[in-house]
Amino acid sequence: MKRSIIDLWVGIFVAIGIISITFLALKVANLTPQSDSNTYSLIAEFDNIGGLKVKAPVKSSGVLVGRVSNIQLDTKRYVARVTLTLNSQYQFSRDASAEILTAGLLGEQYIGLAQGGDETNLKSGERIQLTSSALVLEQLIGKFMTSFAEGNAKSGDAATAKTAP
Repeated sequence: MKRSIIDLWVGIFVAIGIISITFLALKVANLTPQSDSNTYSLIAEFDNIGGLKVKAPVKSSGVLVGRVSNIQLDTKRYVARVTLTLNSQYQFSRDASAEILTAGLLGEQYIGLAQGGDETNLKSGERIQLTSSALVLEQLIGKFMTSFAEGNAKSGDAATAKTAP
């Protein structure tokens, strides 16, 4: 009889452990279900979204206010159209701005919202007018290397001109 009671408690403990690990995995992967009843959507268009992904955080002053729910390419203007799902307790004005930021040097990308000064708030489905695209590290390095090579080429031309008879 004692053996079956111990087996029962071990089974309960293992089941609680599996449920806890599953919950933790969903939390870390940002896959926890959110209720849509207290959210609204805004649209932001960017020239370059870098490594932004669906379910990326949307933050304002470092506070999580929503998530990226959809990313599409606008084939008429060739810009990335990002749909943001925000908690309805956070309202943003018509002149709010959105920019793609990176957590740390090589961390995940997220959208940062900055409140504007307009008294009228954006409604669900409206577009954020002021946006700033992602800074792509590879492009910055490429520009630096190109300007560095051009600078060396010009200084080399100047040195050759001075030594010519």
